[in-house]
Amino acid sequence: MRTIYIDCSMGAAGDMLMAALLELHPDPEAFLQRLNTALPENVTVTAEQGVKRGISGTRVHVVIDGEEEGHEHGCHHPQTNIQQIYAKIGALPVSEAVRRNTTAIYERIARAESQVHGRPMENIHLHELGSLDALADVLGVCLLMEELAPEKVLASPVHVGSGTVRCAHGLLPVPAPATELLLHGIPMYSGQIQGELCTPTGAALLAHFVQDFGPMPALRVEKSGYGLGTKDFETANVLRVLLGETGQRQDRVLELVCNLDDMTPEALGFVQEELMARGALDAYTTHIGMKKNRPGIMLTCMCREAQREDMLQCLFHNTSTLGVREYVCDRYTLQRSQRTVETAYGPVRVKRAEGWGVCREKPEYEDLARIAREQGISLKEAEALVKKVDDENA
Repeated sequence: MRTIYIDCSMGAAGDMLMAALLELHPDPEAFLQRLNTALPENVTVTAEQGVKRGISGTRVHVVIDGEEEGHEHGCHHPQTNIQQIYAKIGALPVSEAVRRNTTAIYERIARAESQVHGRPMENIHLHELGSLDALADVLGVCLLMEELAPEKVLASPVHVGSGTVRCAHGLLPVPAPATELLLHGIPMYSGQIQGELCTPTGAALLAHFVQDFGPMPALRVEKSGYGLGTKDFETANVLRVLLGETGQRQDRVLELVCNLDDMTPEALGFVQEELMARGALDAYTTHIGMKKNRPGIMLTCMCREAQREDMLQCLFHNTSTLGVREYVCDRYTLQRSQRTVETAYGPVRVKRAEGWGVCREKPEYEDLARIAREQGISLKEAEALVKKVDDENA
């Protein structure tokens, strides 16, 4: 099973995680071009090689209007509410999966800030986290996760640091209250290092993408990446990620199921969208016959064990059900990866699945649909154009 393992022994920050994952990418320069194309015109992400305590790695820089951003540099961050963030994300030219992941991560952050400040989520103002450099970090990680296409993401317990950290609200204890809420249910620990090692952005990214936290499993490492932090400590301030194969291709998932006979199609569609936005593996409906010969709908949410509480809360909050059944399933999957084909009509992502004696590829629907609309041709004709270019480049 294609697995990414994140070593959080020096915490986690959005820029460090993006830099480490970038080192795993087969073509970092092309990826940065795609990322910068997706970001607003005044934002540019660059990467450079550096060294921390003798360890070579990558450091990413986010430049906005010609100046490098980041709260560690003392730049001013305008107040931004969650609706403005959602509007920015909605305008990004990225896949629906990347948009869902980016939105879900910011929703985690806004929920935590809402709880810390005791105010409704829509009234929360994000300071450092609402800036364009934070958006670049989150979007960069989401795009990298899509293109690296790991089947499983694991991580070590999270070192959060100690002491205090200065933010828009003044001095706060480490971990900051929002970070601590984002890490609920995740093993974390303090240590002798004074300072904030895990940022709210880093915590939200870990909470969203990592399926389990613990010691590194038996892993046949193919590639490693090191993301460099800006601060210097007695220990190398780097975040390490490892990409490789774990021996077992069996994956344990949950099916959360409920029967419904009194909800409109629109309401059912909304629930499915909410479940997918929270990271469900799948959400689907099945037509059934219920008691008293009434037609009904069985709603099924497929998720990982760590997502159980979040998915149950979503089901009870957004449906009329009085109870949810749980089934534990073993799932066997093909190894997934993605590559990009450059065509005269723009880049087209091609998804690949292999294993168990099969191998198949399929162009990304959204890219084909864009070409079909722009050129006034059918979807089938757009796919034929992409296949022709791909065959010529082979």
